[in-house]
Amino acid sequence: QVQLVESGGGLVQAGGSLRLSCAASGSILSANDMGWYRQAPGKQRELVASITSGGSTNYADFVQGRFTISRDNAKNTVYLQMNSLKPEDTATYYCNLPRVWYSDHSRTRVGNYWGQGTQVTVSS
Repeated sequence: QVQLVESGGGLVQAGGSLRLSCAASGSILSANDMGWYRQAPGKQRELVASITSGGSTNYADFVQGRFTISRDNAKNTVYLQMNSLKPEDTATYYCNLPRVWYSDHSRTRVGNYWGQGTQVTVSS
C-alpha cells in the first residue's frame, strides 16, 4: 500500500506565504502525475496544480503566478509553494497521486491515492 502524509498548512495573514509538502511512502515503484487539490466548505474539490514526472506543470487560473508546484522524485514528495495568499485561498488542501505503481507481495499494482488534507486559513 501507499501512504501520503501532508504537512505545512496553517494560519497566515493575507499576502503571506506557506509551503505544503506531501510525502508518499510504501513500496512505490513509480508515480506519474502528482497534484494538489483544495476544497472549501460548501464547495467542490478543485484542482490547484499538477506536475508530471518529467516536471511539466499545470496551474488553475486562480493561482497563476502565485503558487509553484515542484517534486522530488527521489523522495516521492510533492511541494506547493503558496505566495501572495488571499482569504479566498482558505480551504483544505489535498495531495493526489492518481497513478502510482507499487509492489504488493511480489505483485505490481497501480492505485489512486489521496492525502488526509491540510488546512490553510488566510485571514484578511
